[in-house]
Amino acid sequence: MTNKNKQHVYRLALLLGLFSTLGPFTIDMYLPAFPEIVKQFDTTASLVQLSLTACLLGLGIGQLIMGSLSDVYGRRNPLLISMAVYVAASLACAFSPNIGLLIAFRFVQGFAASAGIVISRAIARDMYSGHELTKFFSLLLLVGNLGPLVAPVSGSGILSFTTWTGVFIALALLGVYLLTMTKWGLQETLPLDRRRPSNFMQQLRNYGSLLRDRQFVGYMLAQGIMIAGVFAYVSGTPFIYQNIYGASPTVFAVLFGSNGISLIIGSQLVGRMAHRVSEHTFLLFGLSLACLASVTVLVVAIVHGPLFALVIPLFFFVAAIGITSTAAFPLAMESQGHMAGSAAALLGVIPFLLGAVVSPLVGIAGEDTAVPLGVIILLTSAAAMLAYFFLVRRSPSRAV
Repeated sequence: MTNKNKQHVYRLALLLGLFSTLGPFTIDMYLPAFPEIVKQFDTTASLVQLSLTACLLGLGIGQLIMGSLSDVYGRRNPLLISMAVYVAASLACAFSPNIGLLIAFRFVQGFAASAGIVISRAIARDMYSGHELTKFFSLLLLVGNLGPLVAPVSGSGILSFTTWTGVFIALALLGVYLLTMTKWGLQETLPLDRRRPSNFMQQLRNYGSLLRDRQFVGYMLAQGIMIAGVFAYVSGTPFIYQNIYGASPTVFAVLFGSNGISLIIGSQLVGRMAHRVSEHTFLLFGLSLACLASVTVLVVAIVHGPLFALVIPLFFFVAAIGITSTAAFPLAMESQGHMAGSAAALLGVIPFLLGAVVSPLVGIAGEDTAVPLGVIILLTSAAAMLAYFFLVRRSPSRAV
């Protein structure tokens, strides 16, 4: 590859990675403000966590719709519209007068942000396949995974001089920037002759075809269930670190953000070694690492071990997510070039829908125990492993 081609690849990965960061920023940036929002609206931790659940539902449902629309109308126009809606929804969140409206606007905000996630991945599949897709996807994740690293730290920094409303104003400004980038910096990658017909029933048939593909479903569940465990971590750690262990918002942001590094390490390990180690091997390794780390988290939670004893296995658990996500995505997408948007949508929606279910469960036993977090991430890790073995490894089209 020439230097000019490399520069083009890196610029495209940077741009698409920025769209991917919209999801993590929308989810993570207001996490340090959870206790403040509880006091502001005189509400409960569970209701504030419900605002996260609403956002996850929006991100999940939105990907199904935006993925299909991008197969019909191309990648660029749906991004333009969704970024404009994102800006409006972020401002509405900032000025919500009560927790109910905040929850509603968070759903809209998540729905709009979903386009950045699913369409950026569809664009990647438009342009690459095979090991090249794995390598490019790892580059995309290198940028996208900076979101979990930077978002909570940025939110904590904003909270140091203003209230939680400032976080959503900052998200609105991020939306304006991405809207501008979509308008002036992104070319259409889906030509007219490759677009799907604008037919609702056909879109349903596309999803039905994908869901009948046993290997695709296996990769989708292995990746999606694992990421659902991360959302339990995202929902629970603001209260675990700050309420149980007494960490300040700044310390929480640093601890939480450090796991962005583990995501980057995991994803780049797969990308750098794609020509030497198969994606299947990496996927199995990531699933095994997640099971081991989650068992350790549960033990530490039960005995109420020190903070560092909890942070270390969580670091490896999140690294396992980086490994499994980077390995599972190209395996699932390899034979889906004819409907990449729909396939990327299903790969994206499952984590958010499952995450929306498990996130409120972290606080089911109150704000003074980390045991539910340990139980949930152990169950999700085990379920992801079972999905891989029963749907992929035992598939008739794959040798065991």
